[in-house]
Amino acid sequence: MNLLRCLVVDDEELARTLLENYIGRLPHLELVGQCKDPLEAMQVLQTETVDLLFLDIQMPGLTGVEFLRTLKTKPIVIFTTAYPDYAIEGYSLDVTDYLLKPFSFERFVQSVNKATELLRLKNGAPPATRNTAAPTAQPVKDFILVKSEHKIHRIKYDDILYIESMREYVAYYTPNGRILSLGSLKGLEEELPSDRFLRTHKSYIVALDKIETLEGNLLHIGKQKLPIGASYRDVVLARIFQ
Repeated sequence: MNLLRCLVVDDEELARTLLENYIGRLPHLELVGQCKDPLEAMQVLQTETVDLLFLDIQMPGLTGVEFLRTLKTKPIVIFTTAYPDYAIEGYSLDVTDYLLKPFSFERFVQSVNKATELLRLKNGAPPATRNTAAPTAQPVKDFILVKSEHKIHRIKYDDILYIESMREYVAYYTPNGRILSLGSLKGLEEELPSDRFLRTHKSYIVALDKIETLEGNLLHIGKQKLPIGASYRDVVLARIFQ
């Protein structure tokens, strides 16, 4: 694997130091520079080849979003910021991922993996696969069986808007109403397909394709406004805008 040449742009020294540490822990990453503002970064980009740019958004002078708009040729970009509202604006610029400060090394690795695969595809490599043998086609399950009031309901994934935890019960919300059943969100997280459903709060799992609007820390699904839990916010924003 070729080295991925990285540039860090952040006005906070602690943030730059953390990223330097994280980058140093992955053998396929190489740090070519760290800058405290976009003007410094412009100089580095003129002299160095940069594959991956870790870019803070809210900086004095020129913001990360404004800086990105000045670049004719953009490297792969991962936003790093403490303010999710700023990141929403930046996703119109086709960034690869978004890291909400403070972020863990595990979350950093997930983001780098996404960037690495994107670079492979840009360079004409086939998508990474775990097994080169052609998989046997399997029928795709598109429903969940839910027991409620001595009945078993067959609820299609397409009909689920969101699911709410209500102590020892969970409530499935569909266009036709609510179905209440014994259960837990933890068990449903493991059962439901992760490409269609996401835990957004200790009390909610939502259908990703039913999200209409993001407003601050609220997700709009139909007429409902569901809160995003603080510990889930980073993952939620990354999934919504991936």
